[in-house]
Amino acid sequence: MRKNIQFAGFLLAAMGISGAIDHLAVQPIAGVVLNVVNRVVIPRVGFLAGYELYANLSVAALGIILIIAAASRPH
Repeated sequence: MRKNIQFAGFLLAAMGISGAIDHLAVQPIAGVVLNVVNRVVIPRVGFLAGYELYANLSVAALGIILIIAAASRPH
């Protein structure tokens, strides 16, 4: 279970970083998978309009927090 949470955190961190890069410049590497949050989710949430970079960095921070939290859980 801990490995699954760490993987989800890694995936969120990668999506957030990739979305931030895609927002600033074009991200050609695995854009279909990694930029789902940036291209599908964020435009559909009204209060995030104009704050796409902050939203992507928040997704990356959430992923890093999940990785740290899963790693600090006792076995």
